[in-house]
Amino acid sequence: MLQPLTTTAKPLHRMTYPEYLRLEATSTEKHEFIAGDVYAMAGGTIEHGAIATAFARDLANALEGKPCRVYNSDVRVRVQDSKFSSYPDVSVVCDQVKTDADDEHGLLNPVVLGEVLSEGTEGYDRGAKAMHYRRISSLREYVLVSVVERLIEVQRLNPQGIWEIHVYGMGQQLQLASLGISIPVDRIYANPLSAG
Repeated sequence: MLQPLTTTAKPLHRMTYPEYLRLEATSTEKHEFIAGDVYAMAGGTIEHGAIATAFARDLANALEGKPCRVYNSDVRVRVQDSKFSSYPDVSVVCDQVKTDADDEHGLLNPVVLGEVLSEGTEGYDRGAKAMHYRRISSLREYVLVSVVERLIEVQRLNPQGIWEIHVYGMGQQLQLASLGISIPVDRIYANPLSAG
């Protein structure tokens, strides 16, 4: 049996998955579920929100005309293999949405997931959370967008089944091979409030 991957935070509650779903249906906050432990998710900063929105917008624009849809952090992703549920900043599904039999709002088949990193969660997003996400059989790329520096890391599953890291900086095109698109890194980090 797989051991649950955990975070360093203390769980708020221990509950069954149906209890967790009832909590999420009525809560004003979002929670992660890890094999029965429930954790409050950290709130974001203004910059985090702006970058997450820009990334989702640019993804949606680049995917126009393709059978793919971009979702924001309101959508829960379920990893059945490790009994994990969370709300990534960005999810992309292509062709058809599949949900968990026990969770009609638990997305099972993202091709791409994205997290905007914060100082408090970066280690977790790169470590345990990445390990959970990589257990999703449909997932091909996991994108980590830095807030501290203008840098985007893509963890990409290669044809041999090995996860590789690709890094993109300012002046470069972020390549998302699984979607067949590229996005200028500069555009994701552009701040129209500080323009000319």
